[in-house]
Amino acid sequence: MSTPAGSRATPAAQTTTPKAVVKEDAMWLQKALINRNYHDLATARERGRKIAATFVPGNLNELLMCFDFARSLPETNALQNALRKRSGKLVMEAERDGQSEDVCTYVKADIGMFLQGEVGPTGEPLPRPDVLLLSYTGCFTFMKWFELIRHKFGGETVMLHVPYQADGRIRPAMRDYVVKQLRETVIPALERISGVKFDIDRLREYLKESQKAEEDLVAVLQTAKHRPSPIDGYFGAVYYIGPIFTAFRGTPEATEYYRVLRAEIEARLRAGKGPLTPEGDHPGEKYRLVVEGPPNWTHFRDFWKMFYDEGAVVVASTYSKVGGVYDFGFRHDPARPLESLAEYCLGCYTNLNFAQRIDMICRYMDDYRADGLLVNSIKSCNSFSAGQLLILREVEKRTGRPAAFIESDLVDPRYFSAANIRNRLESYFQMIRQKRLAAGVH
Repeated sequence: MSTPAGSRATPAAQTTTPKAVVKEDAMWLQKALINRNYHDLATARERGRKIAATFVPGNLNELLMCFDFARSLPETNALQNALRKRSGKLVMEAERDGQSEDVCTYVKADIGMFLQGEVGPTGEPLPRPDVLLLSYTGCFTFMKWFELIRHKFGGETVMLHVPYQADGRIRPAMRDYVVKQLRETVIPALERISGVKFDIDRLREYLKESQKAEEDLVAVLQTAKHRPSPIDGYFGAVYYIGPIFTAFRGTPEATEYYRVLRAEIEARLRAGKGPLTPEGDHPGEKYRLVVEGPPNWTHFRDFWKMFYDEGAVVVASTYSKVGGVYDFGFRHDPARPLESLAEYCLGCYTNLNFAQRIDMICRYMDDYRADGLLVNSIKSCNSFSAGQLLILREVEKRTGRPAAFIESDLVDPRYFSAANIRNRLESYFQMIRQKRLAAGVH
């Protein structure tokens, strides 16, 4: 669920040598950060550190750092293996072990990685976690995922139950319920497993760093309101969200990363440049899209190329908010540390109801002056794909702008049909052109 730090597969994983990838300096910096975290995980045992696994939506990274845990994020491990062309074998290994074809392919890639010897995406060992911290934020699969890992490979599970926003509001009782669990269940368990006493002032310092990074990330994402947009808010944004959605939110390294990123993107904005693609500057903005749903990781560069070859730029996406919806005002608050963590978990995109998601997309359509909505429906991800046709129809109805529907999968290469997706995209762009002509817009 996070960022393509290793989007260039090793030569052994491909039959042809790929072209050199063009990236912004900040993209290379985030790759170094992500790879450094894998090295920290690989060497954690020899340095006497315990390992925590947790998920991207609702992750309590700042809290885990208070106990000196090395942090592993299973969705990120799965997508990193997909970017390196390794996930197909891992998924099939899990299916041979008895997992159904309908199970989330993130889950199968993660289980397959452990079954094949616990080698992580960078080739270093990825030790089994000492604690599985689940902040439940709307994806039922997360609970079953950690249940499978615990049964097969051990590790204690600590559960933080986060109430669903059924009526679209975070009520004080909901926040207090989460805070009570943090105080009475989660923190005592993390103290016991880690052997480190909780220090709330330490947590406050981490939250100060989170706040700074969140400000800069929002500033970067909102540059896409300009025409031409200096960023791609879907393909490019998955690089940008990497540090803050994984093991670096709350660290000075993340603060510095987002300072560098913001300066870089604002320079592109002042120069009137469009986004940077893997092949260099964008050929020219013709279509502005909002995208709902995660990207495909096994063919990430090919998928992105289908868009920029046609002059399409994604100006906003729901996936880039899956680890935190910061652009509508939320910031971690060091003055209210536990309450702030609770509100973060309650406000995650996967914890929003359909009405909230539709409102959010319609707002993006207007604020970013998008030509239309594109839904990428993920075969094995019920958390995103359930209700997407309802969302599509309602957004079309409310905005009067065309929407389209394509299908792929997260990390299973068997479910990426390049020809089918390309045909649908070409038809969709033709539909946008026809709408413009009918409206007298060229």
